[in-house]
Amino acid sequence: MRNARLTRRDALKSGVAAAAGVILARPLAAIAQDLFELPLITKPIPSTGEALPVIGVGTNAYSVEGEEALAPIREVLERLPQLGGKVIDTARVYGRSEQVIGELVEAIGNRDRLFLATKTPIRGDVSDAEGTLAVSFEALRTDVIDLMQIHNLHGIPELMPAFERAKEAGRIRYIGISTSTDGQYDGILDAMRRYPLDFVQIDYSIDNRSAADRILPEAQERGIAVIANTPFGGRFNAASLFGRVRDVALPDFAAEFDASSWAQVFLKYVVSHPAVTVAIPGTTRLDHLLDNQGAARGRLPDAALRAEIERFWDSLG
Repeated sequence: MRNARLTRRDALKSGVAAAAGVILARPLAAIAQDLFELPLITKPIPSTGEALPVIGVGTNAYSVEGEEALAPIREVLERLPQLGGKVIDTARVYGRSEQVIGELVEAIGNRDRLFLATKTPIRGDVSDAEGTLAVSFEALRTDVIDLMQIHNLHGIPELMPAFERAKEAGRIRYIGISTSTDGQYDGILDAMRRYPLDFVQIDYSIDNRSAADRILPEAQERGIAVIANTPFGGRFNAASLFGRVRDVALPDFAAEFDASSWAQVFLKYVVSHPAVTVAIPGTTRLDHLLDNQGAARGRLPDAALRAEIERFWDSLG
């Protein structure tokens, strides 16, 4: 096994590609066609019943400039709804991400086919709550934000009243809070019990299952939707996740839930948890988008298969 510098692309181009028929070995058009042969998987937002496709897009690597860097991102944002996806999640802390998404979506003209989620700053003064929100509306070039989240619990008392007013006015459709670290779980639980949240966003993957102990059951009990923000272990850990299966053939049981790559196994495991509504793998390339969207089609693992996936993963050491 190589070290953490191994990228997802490196991992997929190695033995796994041969053993599992990974997307990179097939024409993109053929993969796109295959997606539509299986039914799209959606889950309802508990507070309203609105259905969301279970695989979206994370954008923490979208802070780029120049046509060469923007071109593949434009392609992802254009193709996502064409493939059945909808959720795009971003944040103020992701540099120019909100601005890039706003400019590209406006140019593409597909805002009405997307579910845009963003987050307030993770540090600094947020006492001007209305001004804080205004930055995201301007950057995303939209009059309505589908989901506004308080990022890493920063500024809940200052921001929550403004969130509720904006929701009442129809400017924000859903309210949420987020974290990407287990150390904030107590705060997440407190906020879930104290505020009228529609969503929580947490870290959850096959290699990081601690949210299943307290956060996911609480969300399920309270009817709060869950976004899993690190289904591949996060931007700096995905290489390790894929590297662990670099020379491992896709298990036979993957066919039982229509997974044809390790990315799809990882994603289907995450969204098959009854409490998880959508997963948002970071996606900047069309081939990764197509592979990931394959996990939004067909069947999901049941409880027995989820346990089998866990045993298999844990056995890899």
